[in-house]
Amino acid sequence: MTKFLNNKLFRCLSIFLFLNFTNHPVYSSSDLAAWALKKNGVLEFRTKSNTNLKAYFQNGNQIYGDRFWIDFPGELKNPRKIKGNGPIKEIRLGKPNRGRTRLVIEFKEGTYLNPLTWRLVGFNQNIWKIKLFNPSNSFNRIGEGLVDKRIQNTKTTQNSSYLKKSVPGYLELPNVKQNKFLVVIDPGHGGSDPGAIGISGIRESDVVLEVSKIVKKLLSEKGVEVMLTRKTEIDLDLPQRVSFANKTAADIFVSIHANASRGKRKDINGLETFYYRGWKGRSLAKRIQKQILKVSPGSPDRGVKQSRFYVIKNTDMPAVLVEIGFLTGRLDSRRLEKDSHRKIIAYAIAKGILEYLSQVR
Repeated sequence: MTKFLNNKLFRCLSIFLFLNFTNHPVYSSSDLAAWALKKNGVLEFRTKSNTNLKAYFQNGNQIYGDRFWIDFPGELKNPRKIKGNGPIKEIRLGKPNRGRTRLVIEFKEGTYLNPLTWRLVGFNQNIWKIKLFNPSNSFNRIGEGLVDKRIQNTKTTQNSSYLKKSVPGYLELPNVKQNKFLVVIDPGHGGSDPGAIGISGIRESDVVLEVSKIVKKLLSEKGVEVMLTRKTEIDLDLPQRVSFANKTAADIFVSIHANASRGKRKDINGLETFYYRGWKGRSLAKRIQKQILKVSPGSPDRGVKQSRFYVIKNTDMPAVLVEIGFLTGRLDSRRLEKDSHRKIIAYAIAKGILEYLSQVR
C-alpha cells in the first residue's frame, strides 16, 4: 500500500509533494515536456510553467520492483514503455486516468535506494531535478526531449542584465501602468535587532533586507515607485515605519520577515502572509502567498491570516506582512541561506504585488 509523504521528509516508503496549485483543463496536453535520467542518477524534467506535481515512491512486491513515479496534469497522447539499463528495469509513461500523465521509473531488484534523502527541487518554474541513486556501475542516460531548452522572447532586450541573469521567469512579471503606483517595502528588524537567528547563524534582518532590495529593483523595472523603510542595517522602531509609510501616501505597504519556531524546532517550516483588515489587504496577501508557494516546493502552506501586527494595523493603505520561511527550519533555512533562493522569493513577492496592482483602477 502506498503511503503519502509530508512536505518535509519521506515518511516510511512514499512521497507526496504538492509543488503548486495551478489548474488545467481536464483534457489539456501533458504538462511534461521533456525528461532525462542522467548517468549520475539524477532525474531532470521540464514542464509547463507552474505545474502542479505529485510524486510517489513504493517498495517492490512480487510483481513490481521498487518504483518512483510522478503525476502531471494533462493527458499523454502516446503511452509507452522504455527499456532500462543498469539499475533501471523499465520506464513507463502512461495515463493513470483521463487528463493525467504518469512517469514511472521501476528499479531492478537489489538496487540500493534511500528515499529519506530525496528532495525534488524546482530550479525555476519549468525545470525540476531529484537525485534518485548513486550508480555503482556504468549507466547510460535515458530520456526524451531537451530538458534545458531555452524559452525565447523578443522582449528580452528591454530588460536589465541584472534581471535576465538573476531572476528566472522575469518576463512573466505582469505589466502595470507606468509611474502610477507607489509601494513601501518594509524589511523587518535591523541593526541591534537581528530578528530570528537561523540554524547556521543566519540573521533575519540580513535576509529580509536583501530580499526587499531585490523586490524594489524588480518593481522599479516595471515602472513602480518603491520606497524602503530602511536601506541599511539600522534598528527602526515600529511607529517610525508606520509614520514613514503613512506620510508617503503609498498605494500598498509590504513588510517582509523570516520566521522562527519556539525551541528552534527544525521540523517546522512554512510560508504565511498576514493582513489586518479589508478585502484589499486580503487580496494582496493571497496573491503574494500564492506566488511564494510556487517557488518554494515542499515548504508547507501556512496560509493567509488576519493579524494585529503593529505595522499592518496602523498603516493607512492596504498592508500585509509576509513570512518567507523559518530560519530555524531545516528545509527553509537551507534555502534562505542561498542567494539564488532569495532572488526567486523576491521575484515571487514582486509578482504578487504586480498582480494586485494590475487589478487596481
